Amino acid sequence: MDSQGIAISRVIFDITASLPVGEPDFRCPVHTDVMSTTAPASGVVLAAGAGTRYGMPKVLADNGDWLKQAVAALADGGCDDVVVVLGAAGENLVDVPARARAVHAPDWADGLSASLRAGLNAADAAFVVVHLVDTPDVGADVVARVLEAARSAPSGLARAVYAGRPGHPVVIARRHRRELLTGLSGDVGAGPFLRAREDVIAVECGDLAGGADIDERAGI
Repeated sequence: MDSQGIAISRVIFDITASLPVGEPDFRCPVHTDVMSTTAPASGVVLAAGAGTRYGMPKVLADNGDWLKQAVAALADGGCDDVVVVLGAAGENLVDVPARARAVHAPDWADGLSASLRAGLNAADAAFVVVHLVDTPDVGADVVARVLEAARSAPSGLARAVYAGRPGHPVVIARRHRRELLTGLSGDVGAGPFLRAREDVIAVECGDLAGGADIDERAGI
């Protein structure tokens, strides 16, 4: 046996000799909490609202271009599946892009929580990327950056920030889904869940987009 083999054998002997006799070694193998950087992701576009201040459901805004941009951002940003959550407008009024599938939130009038719940229940992947239909300047580069951060983080949680201001998309690992769903109510999304944690990765994306959601049309 060469010197390297002797050294390895000595290390193994030193480790095993320190274990209590007759007791199994529960320390091996060692696992980390970091998920695969290629773990599948589902994108969810929240687009069920009535858009009261905007004057129309935002899923129909700009002749449907906002929806197309949101779907493209998720699909081109690394999502294997894209779900569009509809509500006020209804599936018969919305031309959902071919790269996405629609789900209906029957209780959409209850607020953002209903839309998010419908989207989370329809998404089945290691990560869910939650996006809004009314942030049309957010592109695939933003989604890719935030998704990469979540995939690399022990918590599996990340969100975009713009000049330090929290925004979307938000990426959530599947293992947090039950806790998130349990806390959803009213016109509130994942905000309280994320704010209550100290392990959410804030991913600065102000160099890529403004990230502001559009609530009102000019002239209204």
